[in-house]
Amino acid sequence: MTESQWDDKLNIRTVGRDGSHSDEYHHPYEPTPYAVLVRLAESGYITADNTVIDYGCGKGRVGFFLNRQLGCRTIGVEYDGNLYSQAKQNQVYYTGNPKLDFVCVSAEDYAVGDADCFYFFNPFSEEILKTVLGRIMESYYDDPREMRLFFYYPSDEYVAYLMTADELMFVDEIDCRDLFAGEDPRERILIFEIG
Repeated sequence: MTESQWDDKLNIRTVGRDGSHSDEYHHPYEPTPYAVLVRLAESGYITADNTVIDYGCGKGRVGFFLNRQLGCRTIGVEYDGNLYSQAKQNQVYYTGNPKLDFVCVSAEDYAVGDADCFYFFNPFSEEILKTVLGRIMESYYDDPREMRLFFYYPSDEYVAYLMTADELMFVDEIDCRDLFAGEDPRERILIFEIG
């Protein structure tokens, strides 16, 4: 299916890039391709029992898709009020499982709660990533549990930091290069665990 066909199936509108509120710390909105989300859903790393936080959720594609395909609870975190409003509008028309929500707050200020899976598509700078990982670790220390972090199309800076972070253990990679032309080595999802 095409990107638009998937949107139609979910009764949402998430297609298109938006850099209107990007800056040196916050990267433009660009939705994860549905083909990548299908591969993630089929990996078995996320189940209906998980709660997934999508950092920099934009219009909410990841949350809607994983919620519909897997039945898991999803929370989209978005600092841009315009994108947040579009995600909430999508929620009005979405026809899937109601176990999803969106919050309009900066990622570094968001309280993780009981979530156990975290999704990132290069939403912000490495500086913000370090703060967000600190918040995730605080949640882990308050309530030890197995946690998984998913990084799609990771930047070189992200990879260098993640591979040296003491709290994180690299567990797997979902190769997505075959989904697109060009054999781009960044077309992958890196998976890390805590706990």
